[in-house]
Amino acid sequence: LSNIPKMFSSLYSFFFFKQGTPDSCSHRCGELLSTCSCQMTCQSLRTCCPDYKEFCLHISPHSGSLMGGKDFEIENTAFNTSSKLKCRFKQKIETSGYVAKDGKAHCISPLLYETGFVPFEVSTDDGLTFPYSGTWLSVHHSKVSDEEKSVLVNATKWQYYGTPNTEGNLSLTWKHQMLPVTHINIEVWGYEEVGEAYSDNWLAIWKYLYTLAREAPNIGTFSFTPIPAKGNYSTLDFGILRIIPSNYSDGQSNVPSVWSSEHALAWHLGEDFRNDPTAWATAKCLEWDRKEEKLPNFLEEITDCPCTLAQARADTGRFHTDYGCDIEKGSVCTYHPEAVHCVRAIQASPQYAAGQQCCYDATGTQILTQDSTGGSTPDRGHDWGSPPFMKPPRIPGFSHWLYDVISFYYCCLWSDNCQFYMKRRPSSDCRKYHPPRAASAFGDPHFVTFDGLNFTFKGHGEYTLVESDLTFLRVQGRTQQAHFPNGSEAQVTSLSAVAMQENNSDVIEVRYSEDLNMEVLLNQMVVNFSEQSWMDLKGLFLHSTVDQTITVMFSSGAGVEIRGSGGFLTLTVLLPEKFMNHTQGLFGVMNGNIEDEYTFKNKTTISVHANPQQLFEFGADWAVENGTSLFTYDTEFLLNDFFFGEKHNSSFLPVFFPYEDPADPLMKDMVLLCDSDPFCKFDVLTTRSLQVGNSTKLSHQNHKWLVESLKSVISCGWLDHPANGRKEGTNYLSGSAIHFICNQDFELIGSEQRICQATGAWSGETPIC
Repeated sequence: LSNIPKMFSSLYSFFFFKQGTPDSCSHRCGELLSTCSCQMTCQSLRTCCPDYKEFCLHISPHSGSLMGGKDFEIENTAFNTSSKLKCRFKQKIETSGYVAKDGKAHCISPLLYETGFVPFEVSTDDGLTFPYSGTWLSVHHSKVSDEEKSVLVNATKWQYYGTPNTEGNLSLTWKHQMLPVTHINIEVWGYEEVGEAYSDNWLAIWKYLYTLAREAPNIGTFSFTPIPAKGNYSTLDFGILRIIPSNYSDGQSNVPSVWSSEHALAWHLGEDFRNDPTAWATAKCLEWDRKEEKLPNFLEEITDCPCTLAQARADTGRFHTDYGCDIEKGSVCTYHPEAVHCVRAIQASPQYAAGQQCCYDATGTQILTQDSTGGSTPDRGHDWGSPPFMKPPRIPGFSHWLYDVISFYYCCLWSDNCQFYMKRRPSSDCRKYHPPRAASAFGDPHFVTFDGLNFTFKGHGEYTLVESDLTFLRVQGRTQQAHFPNGSEAQVTSLSAVAMQENNSDVIEVRYSEDLNMEVLLNQMVVNFSEQSWMDLKGLFLHSTVDQTITVMFSSGAGVEIRGSGGFLTLTVLLPEKFMNHTQGLFGVMNGNIEDEYTFKNKTTISVHANPQQLFEFGADWAVENGTSLFTYDTEFLLNDFFFGEKHNSSFLPVFFPYEDPADPLMKDMVLLCDSDPFCKFDVLTTRSLQVGNSTKLSHQNHKWLVESLKSVISCGWLDHPANGRKEGTNYLSGSAIHFICNQDFELIGSEQRICQATGAWSGETPIC
């Protein structure tokens, strides 16, 4: 059994259950034991230890803000109401638990300084032993749904309170059902990071400051007239509000809570701020500028921005939509008013954990801070945080607020000193940006390699699509026999599952279940996105859109996108330039040379003009083995067909050349639909389905659009205007022109117009007025 790492044969389990006493899942959840299984897959394989549901906990809800205070129910275990429950997270953070009248146990999530899946355990003997275990998903506070947070009514007023023409009452609302009590307290918490920057003693602290309201009725709304905070509380100008039941003491940790969004605490700042907000903010801006001078320069190690909006939206392995400026949601860009869309680099920089942001205008051109305060600004603290989290400046969301957002208020929003901010946060242009290469598989199934070669391989089995010795990236695909519209089997296959891993990251698998529902598995466990669309995981980020496009973003910058339609998966893999000459598999050798695309495991090759039968042999050579398979075998069908069966079904022979019969009634509709797309025609004829053909055509078009969007673009870099003059134009890409005009009574010497040349250099000479 030690050689069967991902499943537990029902045959073996039947033998053990008959012959001996089964093991217990106490302290063993996720393990495969000698007589039974405590792995998630045991439920579908019917191989679970008898006490699996007692000790391996399933919870609802399964996620909440990293700020904590979320009450969740343990679904599958009934405890005694006299049990003394304690919940322990990460083996060190303890919170109180309780048993409700229905016998279900409840835990309260704690304040965490990290995101991702966090292990937790439950004790029924007041903390002596913790035999029950599960996982809790800690989520970036900005990515938690608004329904779970209290809402600052007119948030702009909150964050400008005390500045000219901003006064009166402030209000907040919340769903009172989140706290099933009659009266609540509202507290003010502040955030700071203390200790020496970038040292081991640099610490992040959320601190209770004071209680804003006591014994207020829990009716879901509260209004008040702010007064300056007493003592030194007003020195903390970035914070959050917490609503808790009134029976808890002030600032008590890890109790049922509803948190507001994090925000600038302008409304509680002292009289010195209210008397002269501009002077106060100017002093803070200058103080921030002096502190920045002493901190390491992170700008040199952050990745360059994509040159165009099309590149930024296509490079999904390395860049992701900035929720503060999203073209899909109407381009409401508060901090970048001239932009229509911004993206953030997914991975933080290697040494200083800094972030990159890139913003684009309506023409698709990057906006630079040298030209506009709405330009792209890098971040000392990456907004999404950076593994291993826990310490500054890696705290998700809050480090970014402290170093990059509240300072923007000081310099740009509360005073007119934005030049100081832009000096410390200048845009990166795109001169060092290199777009990734894309490879795709779609239809029944067709492949387009990284170097652009198209071919069709209709094997039945599990195959290596791409693997790399650079980061031990592996992407594997499973193909199964496709069906005609009447349900009978067609002599072609389709991509039904994709599994992937890089180095020792979590394993992600996307597949169609037997009832044709798309499933996403994390380390063999089915995950759902009903609560969160974004998950921070080990070695990768996982994102799901409303239309079920699954994106996996690995720490190397490799990206994998999977979409589904009618039982057929469409796969796209994006690899950065550093993977050149470091790939093999069905997607070929990524090196710009299509002649060696059909390279076998033993490094021999066949001609790019090989016939379909030869291509079939090439594909079969890349069948995976059980020892290296990343797939989950959790049904009898998967066990029999793919684990115990051949990895490449040598007895399955597909249709290599579908016959085009002029008398076929489908021909006319096929020509209208497919036009000149050969993949579309092939799939309509082999599956007898126009729907499949249309899906193939759209996937092929999408790949061609992606390749077009990711074409390299030359940038000549930013040009300044001459002293005593101005310039017209802010596009610095190949072919663009910048014009220079002198002020009245000044004469221009040099070039009136400079054009960005294909060499990456500007034409002409520097203008002087």
